[in-house]
Amino acid sequence: MAVFLSSFVNRIDKKGRVSVPASFRAALGADAPGIVVFRSLQHDALDGCSVAHLELLSASLEKQDLPSDIFELIETTIFGGSVQLPFDGEGRVSLPQHLASAVGIDGEAVFVGRRKTFQIWKPEKFAAHESAARGAAKAKDSSLSKIIAAASAFANGEGRR
Repeated sequence: MAVFLSSFVNRIDKKGRVSVPASFRAALGADAPGIVVFRSLQHDALDGCSVAHLELLSASLEKQDLPSDIFELIETTIFGGSVQLPFDGEGRVSLPQHLASAVGIDGEAVFVGRRKTFQIWKPEKFAAHESAARGAAKAKDSSLSKIIAAASAFANGEGRR
């Protein structure tokens, strides 16, 4: 599976339809009938993915010994709150009004790649979130080379205790 990269701002038409970026549709695969969206558990945004990704999450949950309250939380918020959105002939989806309103999306939406998933934000909210994230990364002295070095150390057994 390809990864979701970059950010794209798209207009929402009067009927609530928004074009899913072509690169996101490509990452989903040519046979993908649409996307799945649900309210983010952490942000004022919608999380999006393929049905296959939710199936992977479901299978992963079955393999874990989660406390029943956590299992219930995930089933209620993610699976119970998910909506499948089919593509129309032009690669658009109709955002459900209740979800768009819950996170403040109106007029425009920004699609934000997050590797295996993506998010849909109100552009102004995402700009503030991105600015805060960049500030936090700078304050923590984060860099790609440090992330790669830490992953290499972990893979070599140096990060395990």
